[in-house]
Amino acid sequence: MTPIYPPEPFRIKVTEAIHLIPPEAREAALKEAGYNLFLMKAEDMFVDLLTDSGTGAMSSEQWAAIMRGDESYAGARSFQRLKAAVEDVFGFKHFAPTHQGRAAENILAACLVKPGQWVPSNMHFDTTDANIRARQGRPANLVIDEAHDPENRHPFKGNMDINKLKAFIAKYGREQIPLGMITVTNNAGGGQPVSMENLKAVAQVYRENGIPFFIDSARYAENAYFIKQREPGYENRSVKEIAHEMYALADGMTMSAKKDAIVNIGGLICMNDDTLFQNVKNELILREGFPTYGGLAGRDLDAMAVGLYEGLDEEYLRYRLGQTAYLASRLNEAGIPTLQPTGGHGVYVNAGAIFPHIPNYEFPAQALAVELYREGGIRGVEIGSVMFACLDPEDNKWHYPALELLRLAIPRRTYTQSHLDYVADCLVAIKSRANKVKGYRFTYAPELLRHFTARFEPL
Repeated sequence: MTPIYPPEPFRIKVTEAIHLIPPEAREAALKEAGYNLFLMKAEDMFVDLLTDSGTGAMSSEQWAAIMRGDESYAGARSFQRLKAAVEDVFGFKHFAPTHQGRAAENILAACLVKPGQWVPSNMHFDTTDANIRARQGRPANLVIDEAHDPENRHPFKGNMDINKLKAFIAKYGREQIPLGMITVTNNAGGGQPVSMENLKAVAQVYRENGIPFFIDSARYAENAYFIKQREPGYENRSVKEIAHEMYALADGMTMSAKKDAIVNIGGLICMNDDTLFQNVKNELILREGFPTYGGLAGRDLDAMAVGLYEGLDEEYLRYRLGQTAYLASRLNEAGIPTLQPTGGHGVYVNAGAIFPHIPNYEFPAQALAVELYREGGIRGVEIGSVMFACLDPEDNKWHYPALELLRLAIPRRTYTQSHLDYVADCLVAIKSRANKVKGYRFTYAPELLRHFTARFEPL
């Protein structure tokens, strides 16, 4: 039975018109973009679930904060307001703003990762993976085995496997591991949370081995709310208190503020180490700008300061996770398999199960993404072999991800229940003709982050 969907804890003050273009126009748009939805025009989308990154609706308080933006090059009041919020929420000794999360990852990798070194995590997402590889480092994913079973209802499928982590460190040695990470929530694995118990265990292993511990924090508030909901002993703790406990375990963090700080642009890098922070500032000045603006306008810093608190609001988080659960329930009732249990920021449809006749090297999740746009002008994103299959230089073999998923990432405070019902109805229509859908092959693919600019042709 579909759960009762919590009503939006806000009223709508401004609207933006969207249009469903005709089927023949959708087909022409697909062909022009080489069947890559990243290369398509936003104006040709009816419901856009490509990403929840920077696509949410800002609040009236955030828009008011934008008008207070101080555009001074150095030491702006906007920076001081953001600094106070970051220290209050996360508690690290040092921080700098960046223009988005991948900039923070780039700076951290530039300062710490050397060729041939390894960076373990539960599961690195695309930009983290690519920034490590761009420094000739090697990302390693050590998530628990339950994460690869789409029907397993483990409450914290984002957890890192502690035994795998210990074995990994024993194999490669501290000198080959400049830092260790964990992603909250685990985006590549379905938006699944990490438990506090697991965070403590991971932190202890890293600490015992002298490895700096950094948290990829794009959806930290959603993760903290999952801990409140699912982990015994935290049900009466506030989300902010839980976040404090999470970050007290770490040496630093990177964050795309375009997610849980609900801004259109912005990121953070935080740490406690004085020497590392000096190196980070030097790198940031070279790549992003002065350390008190980090590639952002002052108004962006102010919007982020407000958004950090709004992202922690528990009424908002109840609605946010409830909206995702509602869409997953609609799909499951129609026999459409999704990764279970439902994650925080999106619904991950098991494209491999819908199209069992399409092998992973013909990209079943990309095929589902194309069909969803073809059916209803809806844009999602492939999380499968297009994004993550890679040629391993050690054995010269292609390695494919365990799951072929279509992610439907729900922008914050943007779409209503009727939009989600429409998405569900379109997927039901595709399921009825699934055996007729064929796969795709590359006509162009770059070495790194190929899903952004690759082009395809149907088989």
